[in-house]
Amino acid sequence: MQLIGSVSVIAGAGVGVGPALAADKLRIAMVVKALGNGFFDACHDGGLEAAKELGNVDLIYTGPTKATAEEQIAVIDSLIAQKVDAIAISANDTNALVPVCKKAMGRGIKVISFDSGIAPEGRIMHLNPSNNALIGAKCVQMMAATLKGEGDVAILSATAQATNQNIWIEEMKKEWAKPDYAKMKLVATVYGDDVADKSYRETQGLIKAYPNLKGIIAPTSVGIVAAAKAVVDAGLVGKVYVTGLGLPSEMKGAVLAGATDTFAIWNPIDLGYTATMIAAQIAEGKATGAPGTTIHAGRMGDIKIGDDGSAAMSDPFTFDKSNIEKFAKIF
Repeated sequence: MQLIGSVSVIAGAGVGVGPALAADKLRIAMVVKALGNGFFDACHDGGLEAAKELGNVDLIYTGPTKATAEEQIAVIDSLIAQKVDAIAISANDTNALVPVCKKAMGRGIKVISFDSGIAPEGRIMHLNPSNNALIGAKCVQMMAATLKGEGDVAILSATAQATNQNIWIEEMKKEWAKPDYAKMKLVATVYGDDVADKSYRETQGLIKAYPNLKGIIAPTSVGIVAAAKAVVDAGLVGKVYVTGLGLPSEMKGAVLAGATDTFAIWNPIDLGYTATMIAAQIAEGKATGAPGTTIHAGRMGDIKIGDDGSAAMSDPFTFDKSNIEKFAKIF
């Protein structure tokens, strides 16, 4: 009898897979930054879903006990010895893992990275959870939906030098320039330096400086929590709304209190599902993973690989009162 979507879990770097797996099954290893992390446990759930859907995949979920490149290298060496078909890895170090991943590819193992990338020479392709344009647009769209497209809005960022934050803000401004948002005005951009206390104080400053303020966008998981707390403490729930990027476990209180209507972050279940789908198709020869090509990733649709060898999975996933309880238990 053939097992469908069976799983082997490796608890550490040097542990074997156990009983020999069916020869006609693809063995796909999902290597995470560290075991015991709720985000990656959710990725594992998505990987199991993909394996079950594909029917010919044994998913090996593994990673080190500590999030170091050295321990991930040991895990990959073990997988090379086991002659797995493919590895999908969230890297602890962009460059340090290149030699061992090149070694794996030299042995015929297909290597992709997801979430946290390996340098291009160490993998076939990289799967980003989303991309800059999608993230920036999503932040503006969420605020516009809450405010019905009208009102003064400010941005609370991390540091003024944060590359990703600055790119996301520029993408927000591109979205904001569309006629749809003509009545929603950006009044200020401030920086909380990804420090909770400073982000809280910056929010207080915005509330004082802009009495007609209706919304705050914080594309930082530290800033969004601090801003929501400041709104609650000021008694402005229902008058000022906070959105942006955050973790469900940290934002549950703000959502249930009404300070946040919606916020977003990438869905780790979808991420694990997509990474497993892509790795399996490359391992089976149904896709190459080459720049400019497209891979169909089941329910996540077609994933286009850019000229730089990376792809974006989808829009950031939206959280609100309808799903916050569920996801707050996951990550």
